[in-house]
Amino acid sequence: MGDLSSLEATMLYAVLGVALLSLVYAYWLYRDTIRREKAGEDMQKVWRAIKAGANAYLQRQLKSILPILAGLAVVVFLSVYVVEPSQEALAMFNNDVDAARLGIGLGRSLAFIVGATFSLLVGQLGMRVAIEANIRVAGEAARNNYNGALTVAYRAGTFTGMLTDGLGLLGGTIIFLIFGKAAPDALLGFGFGGTLVALFMRIGGGIYTKAADVGADLVGKVEQGLPEDDPRNAAVVADLVGDNVGDCAGMAADIFESYEVTIVSALILGLFLFHQTGDTFWIVYPLVVRAIGVVSSIIGTLAVPIWESFPIRFLRAKDAEEAMFRSYELSSIIIVGSAFLFSLLYAHEWQLATLNAVGVGLAVAFNPLTSLFTSSKRKLVQEIAESSQTGSATTILSGLALGMEGSVWSLVAIVVALSASLLVFGGESLIHVLYGVAMIGIGMLALTGNNVAMDTFGPIADNASGIGEMAGADEKAQALLAELDTVGNTTKAITKQIAIASAVVAATALFFAFVADALTLANPDVPLLELLDRGIPVSTLDGSIGFLLGGALPFLFAAFCLRAVARGANLVVNEVRRQFKIPGVLEGTATPDYAKVVAITTTSAQKELVPLVVISVTLPLIVGMLFGVMALGTFLAGVILVGQLLAVFMALAGGALDNAKKYIEDGHFGGKGSPAHKASIEGDTVGDPLKDTAGPALNPMIKVVNLVSLLAAPLIVQSKGSPAAWVVLIALAAMLVWGIWQSKKEASTELA
Repeated sequence: MGDLSSLEATMLYAVLGVALLSLVYAYWLYRDTIRREKAGEDMQKVWRAIKAGANAYLQRQLKSILPILAGLAVVVFLSVYVVEPSQEALAMFNNDVDAARLGIGLGRSLAFIVGATFSLLVGQLGMRVAIEANIRVAGEAARNNYNGALTVAYRAGTFTGMLTDGLGLLGGTIIFLIFGKAAPDALLGFGFGGTLVALFMRIGGGIYTKAADVGADLVGKVEQGLPEDDPRNAAVVADLVGDNVGDCAGMAADIFESYEVTIVSALILGLFLFHQTGDTFWIVYPLVVRAIGVVSSIIGTLAVPIWESFPIRFLRAKDAEEAMFRSYELSSIIIVGSAFLFSLLYAHEWQLATLNAVGVGLAVAFNPLTSLFTSSKRKLVQEIAESSQTGSATTILSGLALGMEGSVWSLVAIVVALSASLLVFGGESLIHVLYGVAMIGIGMLALTGNNVAMDTFGPIADNASGIGEMAGADEKAQALLAELDTVGNTTKAITKQIAIASAVVAATALFFAFVADALTLANPDVPLLELLDRGIPVSTLDGSIGFLLGGALPFLFAAFCLRAVARGANLVVNEVRRQFKIPGVLEGTATPDYAKVVAITTTSAQKELVPLVVISVTLPLIVGMLFGVMALGTFLAGVILVGQLLAVFMALAGGALDNAKKYIEDGHFGGKGSPAHKASIEGDTVGDPLKDTAGPALNPMIKVVNLVSLLAAPLIVQSKGSPAAWVVLIALAAMLVWGIWQSKKEASTELA
């Protein structure tokens, strides 16, 4: 970009260097993981079954989504090629319209492929390294090495976090360096590719893991009274596989696309400000801050093992959870201090760093907020456990009520954070305020390396604990693994909340980018600042229709996710019951057919992928084509508002019900095997699909809808009323009907 100074160009190349450093660090973490000694042969036998099941699932998923991605790459190319090129694109190609259409179209399509590839790499490689860590954590536990087990689990999780950091920063920076002021056209493709793959992986992984988990619990725990991860239960291996394809691969891709999208929205809004002010730091600043965040994450994650024996007594960590939080706080201090220093020295102002700090603070705030509503040490969760003494109905009602209340306070926390942009940029133009929201998102996900490390730690510890129990490890090893598993449950709950909140902040920034783009397209002769003052009206009939339909989409999407889990769980329950009737299985003298349940859950999950994605993509396009881009804008507002509330409600309710069950298992209200315990298990089987399937899947769905709308806005404006538009509209309506019909098919036909 010719407008950059030599110092700024140097800074951007330094950002590329940091991105590569992140990838080198990820490789070192991988090598450090696989050099560790595995557990004994009994544990390895279980581990190999988990590894085979997870690999088979990901290969099947890849076959399902690659043809769709190939077709969409062509559509993404046409989304640029058939419309008038932007002024920035024309300037890049010396005002040659045909060359601009071809060049930017190919750029967006290639960026889409790169974004999708990076998202696949983060999910697939992250899960594979997590699986390699499972057996090594179990091995360290067998040697009674607590710090060694913690280090292996955390560093394997950090691998995924640093891969997310490195690839997200690398892709966004290279696209900007190549396309300069025309970068938004290509960046939309990059963000859409990553987000779409994340949606696929979130939906498929979430349905898989909870169909297996619910089926295993209902038959094994409730009907037969078997403990968790009992080797006699045919669904146990599928459950452990599900932890990897859902909580590792799905969550990694989810946070990666949030990381991507916040960069995309910051650069798009930064370019608007560049055109208004002529200052390039609006574009350079977010990339450099993200690079500082990578370095902060490297320092913080490396420090985790040292807190247990830290020389200063009051800073020592009592357990793994405290060690991870200490490192998160260290990284937070580094990123906030460095951002202020950079902002003052480079941009000669404090506002941007202040908003970055607000974003970091919002992420940190979700630690006590999530703990308040989900920790078994808190009164709210203990009240749910107490209510289980009167049956499963009161247990579930208590959990749902807690989730509803918690979603409000989570939304308030996000609103307070977003309001900081009004305070900081209140005297500036509205575009400054909107850019400030993007800066909050940049700060919130600056420590993605730490966030993903804590999240992936959870399923790694869970799998290691399951492997130990299935293989009959000694009591000391099982106790050590159980402690790590408990910590992992807490860190997973916190990072799920951060993922949801970051999705809302990222989607809000994208929404503002859409508003600016849509207003400009609809009123090309009116200055942008004047258009922003008008906004997108909800008070018109078209606007109200869009808002109502947008609010309905998250409910429809979540309903079909939960229905898919119920269908898959039905199949698992029937299969496990059938195997329990085989002589010797329930007695422990015959080995169950674990592979059969893995195959059932794999097939069931894959059949649900495409319809849900089709619904998410087609509905916003139909709304835009029928009612116009202004109605599409209100549609997005409805999706963001309802999607946030619904996602947090499900995440908190599910987490609280899960930990209420664990509280009873610790010996309260009758302990394991009591009527209260059975009621809490049934509550947990309701909560699990909420917190691990439907809730998390709403994150990428919200951003897919926003990115599809941004990509389609020029087409909607240009083609309005044409015969071709009606043909496309009819095709989209047919696809939507097919998606809804497919999602409502009965379970009896699923595996025919």
